[in-house]
Amino acid sequence: MASQLRINMAAGVLMTVANILVMMAGYPVYLHFLGYEQYGLWLVLTIVLVVAQLGDFGMGPAVTRLVAQDYGGGDTRGIQQYATMAITLLCLSGSAVLLGVVLFRSWIVAAFRLRSEDAAMVASLIPYVGVLSIYVFVVHVLDATLSGLGRMDQANYIQTGGRIVGLICSTALLYGGIGITGLLIGSTIACVFTHVLDVLCIRRAIPFHLLQMDRWDWERGKCLVRFGGTVFMGNVVAALGSPFNKLMVTRYAGVGLVPAYEIAFTGTMQFRGLIDAALRPLMPEISRLDGITTLGATNRMRQVCRRAMRIILFAGVPAYIGLILLSPVLLQVWLGNRFTQSLPGVFRIMLVASFLSLVAVPSYYSLMGLGHARDILFARSITWIVNMVSVTMVAMGTGRLSLTVIGGCLVVSWTLSSIYLIRRLWCVLRERTEKMPGSGGIRTFPLAHAETISN
Repeated sequence: MASQLRINMAAGVLMTVANILVMMAGYPVYLHFLGYEQYGLWLVLTIVLVVAQLGDFGMGPAVTRLVAQDYGGGDTRGIQQYATMAITLLCLSGSAVLLGVVLFRSWIVAAFRLRSEDAAMVASLIPYVGVLSIYVFVVHVLDATLSGLGRMDQANYIQTGGRIVGLICSTALLYGGIGITGLLIGSTIACVFTHVLDVLCIRRAIPFHLLQMDRWDWERGKCLVRFGGTVFMGNVVAALGSPFNKLMVTRYAGVGLVPAYEIAFTGTMQFRGLIDAALRPLMPEISRLDGITTLGATNRMRQVCRRAMRIILFAGVPAYIGLILLSPVLLQVWLGNRFTQSLPGVFRIMLVASFLSLVAVPSYYSLMGLGHARDILFARSITWIVNMVSVTMVAMGTGRLSLTVIGGCLVVSWTLSSIYLIRRLWCVLRERTEKMPGSGGIRTFPLAHAETISN
């Protein structure tokens, strides 16, 4: 299991790099065949897809956790029940989301103030995007099930492979002159590819049949909903932030700047994900230590968090400084004749914002491991509420928006949320220390002695 854990951690980092490369290959292709205006319309459609994902109710993390528990206990029937119930619940919620999208699509399209011909195209494709969102729910459950079986490496490989297949299919369809519809078809093919491989890998580990009626268990369904509820609320807040910014850019700066925002925001977050992928194992380690009610375990938590911060300082800071300095050259090489002079400045501001959020990642995973999901929800609320309010005030006050302003709002909001998370973790660990028998208040052992006790 320790060897598999190392494999999973390495696979997470490697596939994050691969996903960045796929993203870098995709933007120039899409801009070449579609241009900024048409590709901006596709990004408007993806907003609908992102919002539709709010109907997943946090099932992905819930399935991974509960499947892992049953797999450790050898309960393959329980694994089947969790997967079946999750897919059932998500199909029901997805159908409700699809109905809402279809009924209110005219209002959705009107919110973006598109030209009549562009609005007609977006309105015609919205129902298909809604159907795709339901299918994405099913694929996410399968990914989570495979991760819960201890093969997160395979799940990462399959997800990256699906992105590559989607890029290849979309490129071929765009070359054939299909236009935006080609991106929708390519995304669907990528989901089918991921679905098939997920099922094959799961069946190699356990007997697995989707939607087997005699294995439905409503009690397990309640467990899924309860566990996923808190995660869902945090996802709701986080998922609304970037689409809101795209909406404001479309209304107050023009749809042609939406791809520039997408390139800067997604590109910097993908780069941040490289270090984030290396820190994700913090959560299960902190959870394991949380079950040890000794002062040494608490000191060990502090040690783990300090080491995580060292990774950010010694790996993240030089990497971010290098990217900030080289961003004009890298962006020009990447985008070619689609490069604009204003993009490096926006990209640099987004880099600063993403680094400020990265600083709080050890606190984020530690609080999750300690069961303080409400703190995570509050921090996400700080990020996007502050961002939304500040962006709206600027837009309403001036009647115009720039990507630089949006980047500055993200810097402020992520700074506030990072301070909150770091402060909360310090308080939680201090309170835990004070409650330990014989701790003598907030006194702690030296780190070396704490590690000996933990071992």
